[in-house]
Amino acid sequence: MTPGALGTSPASAVLAHAGHDTAAAAWGPDAVAAALLAAALVAGYVLAARRHGRRVLRPWPVHRTVAWVTGCALVAVALSPVLAVVPGDASRHMVQHLLLGMLAPLALVLAAPVTLLLRVTTPGVRRVVGGVLAARPVHVLSHPVTAAVLHVGGVAVLYLTPLYALTTRSAAAHVAVHVHFLAAGYLFAWALAGPDPAPRRPGTATRLVVLVLAGGAHAALAKLLYAHADRLPPGAVHAPGDVEAAAQWMYYGGDVAEVLLAVAVLAAWYRAGARRGSGTGQRVTGEGVTARSAPATAAARSPGAPATG
Repeated sequence: MTPGALGTSPASAVLAHAGHDTAAAAWGPDAVAAALLAAALVAGYVLAARRHGRRVLRPWPVHRTVAWVTGCALVAVALSPVLAVVPGDASRHMVQHLLLGMLAPLALVLAAPVTLLLRVTTPGVRRVVGGVLAARPVHVLSHPVTAAVLHVGGVAVLYLTPLYALTTRSAAAHVAVHVHFLAAGYLFAWALAGPDPAPRRPGTATRLVVLVLAGGAHAALAKLLYAHADRLPPGAVHAPGDVEAAAQWMYYGGDVAEVLLAVAVLAAWYRAGARRGSGTGQRVTGEGVTARSAPATAAARSPGAPATG
């Protein structure tokens, strides 16, 4: 793919899919609901973090709260008229999908919301969460290979089949694609680098191999979209130059997200090595809490210890 200008058509007020004809329409019920939901999730997380500090007399790590706020903000931006500043309808679609499917999920995962929940909630809820994490379907879905297939496969289905054109006509399909992108992106980031407990997570080498392969598939899909911009996505009405610009967003934006994810994977590996060196560790039990190996220091035994990778 030859680098070029990321925008090839004048900016317009259209946001997201073709059914959004004006900026005013973009500030419809869906965008407002997304902003309100993001604000509610931020408020709930902050309240839980404050409760954590009161309960265990140790503050919840600030960087995790920042990650949660960032992730919620990215979701809200992806579903708001702010993206109208991106020239070209196809490019706006792509930026929206990058935010929902790659950048926002990574930030949300790094906030360790499950760990926070386990530390501030009741024993009954912890048992439920532990049971869910121990369930076989979760084992399958949370494996990096499965998560990668759902993550990259969803992008391929969207841009290589008539699904993309359908989302421009059907609000239900539009919302379903957004939900899939966010959920699959979260699952992928969690499986590879999440600090929250994960069942039977493979070693760092396996996760890095999966990340490299998934990144290669994502890049190949971007190149395919660029090379066949005159007929992809099937049934779409975008100008070829607009699709080429969208493919460039996909290629370079995907690179940025994958580098960030790789950094998160290596940071988790480094922290795990430091814990092994100090004789501490953690695992998920059937009660939904963490059990630490001996010998452990008093700080390690404290439920207020920061979430680890």
